[in-house]
Formats: sequence, C-alpha cells, structure tokens
Amino acid sequence: MIYTTEILREELSNYQNPNDKIHRMVQEQKLFPVVRGLYTTDPKANGKFLAGAIYGPSYLSFDYALAEYHLIEAHPNAFQSATYGKHGKKQYNTPFGRFTYRDVPEEVFDLFVRNVSVAGNVYRIASPEKAICDKVYSMRPAMNEAELETLVFDFIGIDRRRFRSLHLDEILCMGEKYHSKNVNLLLEYTLKIILAQLK
Repeated sequence: MIYTTEILREELSNYQNPNDKIHRMVQEQKLFPVVRGLYTTDPKANGKFLAGAIYGPSYLSFDYALAEYHLIEAHPNAFQSATYGKHGKKQYNTPFGRFTYRDVPEEVFDLFVRNVSVAGNVYRIASPEKAICDKVYSMRPAMNEAELETLVFDFIGIDRRRFRSLHLDEILCMGEKYHSKNVNLLLEYTLKIILAQLK
C-alpha cells in the first residue's frame, strides 16, 4: 500500500501524536519512506507502482514504456514519466529507484494512456504508439523525414517490422496535437506506411 503523510495522519488520528506514530512505524519497518510525504508498506515495491504517486499527474512513457513493450532492447536506469504544465524536468532519487518527469502537451496528455492492474496495484502507462510520440516529441528536431527515420530506428532503436505492426492509426489520431515538427514528420511517415499497407 502507498500512503501520503496526510492519509496516515487521518488514519492515526486516535493517537495523541500521529507524527510520532509514523516515525515509530518507519523505525519498526512497517512503513518505508519513498520521498518526503510518501510511504509504502512494501520494502520491495516496484517503482512503476510508485511513479504516479511521487509526482503527478503523470504516466510512464518514453524509453521506459518502450522497453516495457520490448520495442527497444536497453531498459533505462530510471522510471520515466510524462507530465504536463510543469515547465521543466523533475528528478527524484529514492530507495526504490530514480524517477524522472518531463512535459508533453496538455492536449495529448490523457490520450492512449492505459491503467494496468497487477495484484491490486495499479500504474498508468502510455500505449506503445503514445510512448513513441512522446519520445520523438522530447528529442531534438529532425530536419526531414529521412532524419526522423534515423532517430526512430537507429538512435531510439525501434525495430522497423515491430513499428509496422503497431496500431498506427493511434499516431494519426494524436500526431497533430503535439504541435511538434518531429511528431508531424512521424505522422507523415506513418501515413505512408498505412497507405502502402492498404494497396
């Protein structure tokens, strides 16, 4: 279970000093601090279940999500999440791993984000297509479609065949909403693939 300090104080309100009780629970290893104001009862909690509680609203995306979907081979050394309206990057180093956050446009924030439940624990993660758009959006602008292909398939490392098997219509649905040259180039490339598949 994940608790904020406020929730714990409310649940422990029958104690004379709830803060002292929280401190004792930490010493007794009944609670484990994640970041200031956030605790978990599981000392081996997977960071993907903590990412949204540490900083939000947010959802897992970028290289982390691409690795989770086995679209890239290398798994990043951080739980990478997307936010909006934060105007900057955020990073937390915790006993449960490193957590990073960066903005995507508010207009696309809630599009194609999945709620995944595992044994009663829930985390939010971008669809594979959304994670690609988020990643491309976060990178330096490509000059043209050929350079964009190099970014996607060589630099990020997504397999071309795997890319063609994705739900490419999702990229068409959200692409223009990023207002990004990179994502617009990805949109054009995706449209060509879809048209070719229809022939």
